[in-house]
Amino acid sequence: MALAFSVARAAEPNTLTAEEQKAGWKLLFDGKSGAGWHSQNKDTFPTKGWVIENGTLRKVAKERGGDLLSEKTYSEFDFKWDWKIAPGGNNGIKYFVTDERGGVGHEYQMLDDATEAEGKDNGVHSTASFYAVLAPFPNKVKALNPAGEWNSSRVYVKGNHVEHWLNGQKVLEYELGSDEVKAGVAKSKFKAVPHFGERVKGHILLTDHNDEATFRSLKILDLSKD
Repeated sequence: MALAFSVARAAEPNTLTAEEQKAGWKLLFDGKSGAGWHSQNKDTFPTKGWVIENGTLRKVAKERGGDLLSEKTYSEFDFKWDWKIAPGGNNGIKYFVTDERGGVGHEYQMLDDATEAEGKDNGVHSTASFYAVLAPFPNKVKALNPAGEWNSSRVYVKGNHVEHWLNGQKVLEYELGSDEVKAGVAKSKFKAVPHFGERVKGHILLTDHNDEATFRSLKILDLSKD
């Protein structure tokens, strides 16, 4: 009975379990307001393009309101969130986003791989990739739920080690500053961005893409020592 209750609690959106609270996890979205988030280059939540409804944060299709940045910054962290996109949708969550670099950061891609050419090859633009730099493992194909259904994702950063997770499976890992990352960055559009591919302290960013995307249960454990 206790186990069943624990599982039910873990599945409830926009909440922290007793174990998460004890460990120091924090909700980045309370399911009711835009507290903790602001538009890029502003200190307020956008007045259009993003809607809070039924315990979710939804990016409105074809209505641009600006990227959403977390108020706090992180250099090492464990970050989890639930998401779903509309058929044909394209979105992403970025990390290591600094004010100096604008909206540029390492991106965990979120894509309708089944219909988008960028996703069908499971390459550097597919879901759970380090966007434009590193492709996910082949097992990611089986882990991804289709457009319109919820997925659970995770980005873990400790020291120079980074992991991307999808629906309970680790689907990518890399080392910041490694030869592999440097080679990927050199072939990408980020090759001229200072310190791209290295660990920096920055915001979490929800992308203001043109397609609909819905988020819930955004939570983070700050592992930073600085």
